[in-house]
Amino acid sequence: MAFLGAQASAVLQDEGAEAPARLCPPILVQDGEEEEEGQAETYLCVLWHSGRLGLAYYDSADSTIYFLPDTPDCDHLKLLRRVSPEHKELGSPETVLLPRVDFGLEISKQRILSGNFSFIPESLTYTEKILFLSSIIPFDCPLMIQALGGLLKFLNRRRVSVELEDGSVNVPILGFKKFVFVLQIFKSETHPSVYKVTSGLKEGLSLFGILNRCRSKRGEKLLRLWLMRPTQDLEELNSRLDVIQFFLLPQNQEMALTLHRLLSHIKNVPLILKRMLLSQTKVSDWKILYETVYSALGLRDTCRSLPQSTQLFRDIAQEFSDDLCHIACLINKVVDFEGSIAENRFTVRPNIDPDLDEKKRRLMGLPSFLTEVARKELETLDSRIPSCCVLYIPLIGFLLSIPRLPFMVDRSDFEIVGLDFMFLSEEKLHYRSSRTKELDSILGDLHCEIRDGETLLMYQLQCQVLSRGAMLNRVIDLASRLDVLLALAGAARDYGYSRPQYSSKIPGVRIQDGRHPLMELCSHTFVPNSAESGGDRGRIKIITGPNSSGKSIYLKQIGLITFMALVGSFVPAGKAEVGAVDAIFTRIHNFESVSLGLSTFMIDLNQVAKAVNNATERSLVLIDEFGKGTNTVDGLALLASVLRHWVYQGPNCPQIFVATNFVNLIQLQPPGSLVEYLTMETCRDGNDLIFLYQVREGVANASHASHTAAQAGLPAKLITRGLEVSELIQKGKPIKPDKGLLKDNQIENCQALVDKFLKLDLEDPELDLSNFMIQQVLPTASSIL
Repeated sequence: MAFLGAQASAVLQDEGAEAPARLCPPILVQDGEEEEEGQAETYLCVLWHSGRLGLAYYDSADSTIYFLPDTPDCDHLKLLRRVSPEHKELGSPETVLLPRVDFGLEISKQRILSGNFSFIPESLTYTEKILFLSSIIPFDCPLMIQALGGLLKFLNRRRVSVELEDGSVNVPILGFKKFVFVLQIFKSETHPSVYKVTSGLKEGLSLFGILNRCRSKRGEKLLRLWLMRPTQDLEELNSRLDVIQFFLLPQNQEMALTLHRLLSHIKNVPLILKRMLLSQTKVSDWKILYETVYSALGLRDTCRSLPQSTQLFRDIAQEFSDDLCHIACLINKVVDFEGSIAENRFTVRPNIDPDLDEKKRRLMGLPSFLTEVARKELETLDSRIPSCCVLYIPLIGFLLSIPRLPFMVDRSDFEIVGLDFMFLSEEKLHYRSSRTKELDSILGDLHCEIRDGETLLMYQLQCQVLSRGAMLNRVIDLASRLDVLLALAGAARDYGYSRPQYSSKIPGVRIQDGRHPLMELCSHTFVPNSAESGGDRGRIKIITGPNSSGKSIYLKQIGLITFMALVGSFVPAGKAEVGAVDAIFTRIHNFESVSLGLSTFMIDLNQVAKAVNNATERSLVLIDEFGKGTNTVDGLALLASVLRHWVYQGPNCPQIFVATNFVNLIQLQPPGSLVEYLTMETCRDGNDLIFLYQVREGVANASHASHTAAQAGLPAKLITRGLEVSELIQKGKPIKPDKGLLKDNQIENCQALVDKFLKLDLEDPELDLSNFMIQQVLPTASSIL
């Protein structure tokens, strides 16, 4: 089955554009000889802006809206292209144009909050409804919110699935579902500083957190992008590993430090270019651009000394052209960095424009010249005026300023023969005289002329930079790639990672002495374990063992090692061989919320259902403790039926690792070579149970829950009682109360109180029950309860 229809309204729009939002369309694909009745359609809405992607789509098959929180996507829209049809024969998608206003952030929020969704209880108030939806939908993802708002508008306008119904009938929406990571690839935490609690989050203990040693923000974004989008392109993966392996050689560590130092000066040049296009360049942008270009030249010269057989080094050596030198020389020659910072505007160095230099010389010589002019003006003024000065004010010109005298009260008193009054400011009177008018005509508005000249030079310099914008963007992309690979090399060196191998001959993974990349940093000693899955034998691994013996960590480390290999990173293992894994399905974490309207077990079922319906023979499936959220018999039966379903697929069975405490599961599996049983090794030291955290073949004979309970601090008598009850259940014997757990003389005290109560004559009108309770019952309560 190829695709099931997509009536896709994919809102593909850059928010910076003026064009209306473009809805990208339906891919209607029939599969089979006859058209199925009520063929499903998918309406996809995508919004892209500034390298980030927000996505939401409606599936008419289950009347559910799925959404993806804001995700990085480069200018080439590689992630977005995955939703486009790969084959021309699938037909041309329908394109729907909607006005831009339909995707406004506030309008979209109101559209979501005011929506009449059937899965929201009608009894909720508006405030409760907001809380309900906020627990499901991340309102801090603006692009996703806008895409979801536009999708809701389109669905209501198109009357999807209710075309023939009355206008009061709404489009059926039975739920919202979100795509999430479960292997702790990312983990956001509130910043510990009280000053930054509301300003943002920090990265917690996660795979991204331990790998991120990038020196540039662009490199950090690219690393996050790689982790969000693993690849099966072996050429790309091996090219990344070649660079990492080169920098892990001891003789190249000094070179790596040099490159790290240069990369720390690589800044967000695309943002500066955007500001140049909008004529919003800041003073600091020129210094940042110069340092970036200068550091890029250092990267080029360094990479030219490295082996050109490595694609990245060759690209940097060739594509970091002499245009970088030209830009650096121009900026250094034209821009006066110190003057620009001091005046908080763009200023030009001397000897660039002779006319501009002459005007600056005149402006700098004005103070002494104007002092001489003021002295001559004072000689012609009334003797009562003690002093004066000549000022130059940009855009106004030269003015004569005298202090306000006591007799100058009204405006008529300001008039002086031969002078034109202009204004009063801070007890100073400002006039135009014949000399100041002559200065205006001779010198002109020097300040504005200088600014205009420098602005013209800045515009010419901007044009030179923007004409090489494509080259600069390519430089930043290659520098970011080098930054990420140096970060991965640093992590591999510090944590002792090894290079994975890729093989198309096996569908699964082969890991020797694998380690959990996060857990090994949190424990003093970590026991490595091997894992092998592939071929026709042992595609299903059933892992049993006591609680806290390391089953979940074992599953996660297999998933993380496979994931890291598909990112192009070295892995925490002695040796790892990864086949053509096309997906990793997990049932490990529960994302519980009261507002979801789903029980813990229903969430588990949803996760397993995705694996059952979508996993192929090249998929890796990790299932941890499935079935524990319901009745033991029912949970065991469901887990057994799921595994039997995969067993019957034979060579099409996925690569499955299952951790469970259901020891009886073994009896419910059909015989065959597809299923293999593993357990976590333990040993007894007297009454103590010692975990060896080592995987071996076999089946656990007990869960050792009492040992875990003792570690949790439960009283010994409760643990002993639990063991007794467990033994009685296994033998099928009745369970009787344990008198040893009752307080001393508790039964006798209860019996004595009952006897007193039976002696009461309830028909006696003089009987005072309140007095009986106070005097007889309450004093004995402590010995009974």
